[in-house]
Amino acid sequence: MLRVEGIHTYHGYLHVLKGVDFHVRQGEIFAIVGSNGAGKSTLMGSLAGVYPPRTGSILFEGERISGDSVESIVRKGICLVPERRQIFDSLSVRENLLLGAYHRYRNEKRQVLADLERVLAIFPKLQELLDRPGGLLSGGEQQMLAIGRGMMANPKLILLDEPSLGLAPLIVKSIMGVLKQLRDELGVTVILVEQNVKAVLRIADRACVLERGEIVLAGTAAELMNNPDVQAAYLGKGKKAI
Repeated sequence: MLRVEGIHTYHGYLHVLKGVDFHVRQGEIFAIVGSNGAGKSTLMGSLAGVYPPRTGSILFEGERISGDSVESIVRKGICLVPERRQIFDSLSVRENLLLGAYHRYRNEKRQVLADLERVLAIFPKLQELLDRPGGLLSGGEQQMLAIGRGMMANPKLILLDEPSLGLAPLIVKSIMGVLKQLRDELGVTVILVEQNVKAVLRIADRACVLERGEIVLAGTAAELMNNPDVQAAYLGKGKKAI
């Protein structure tokens, strides 16, 4: 579904991603883990068109999208749920959700309203909060809202950047359950960036480790969970080797 081939992405003169290669199959959860500063958010931004790679290519369903605008990439079926949620504090929950479908609201209003009901079925807590300003929600509720807003774009591939950041363990477990539901019941493909390695490897199909802008390990989630280097560096087991 998605193939990333040797991308190099810069922030000004800073060389952040250094020849990143990987692929993601349709209908799977693919996890990207790594420490702070490894380039994870830059990688997600590159996939979403926020930080176009200087070299290399990104192919989505066989079509090259590297260099396309963010809006074009959203229309093709890729949606980014950014780090720290970035909802609109002064807008209501309903307004935040409908903004996720801004690019198709005029021509697909009936379907957008049906999608709104689907999102509320996934996140019933939001049904109770539709008229509340987003800024008055708890952290967990805001993360539900951010994911729901992403789903309103009707994506084939959803990119989530640190969805567990700052959340209590029970909320993290709930969010991870929702991501499994998106994959298993709706067929949505998920790319998930996380520092909570244990939580993400429990739900992912495959994963990779990004360090200093390069992928240093890749495999199934089970393989990475049992890898001594990953255990030492991220799971607090043994002597750090990565």
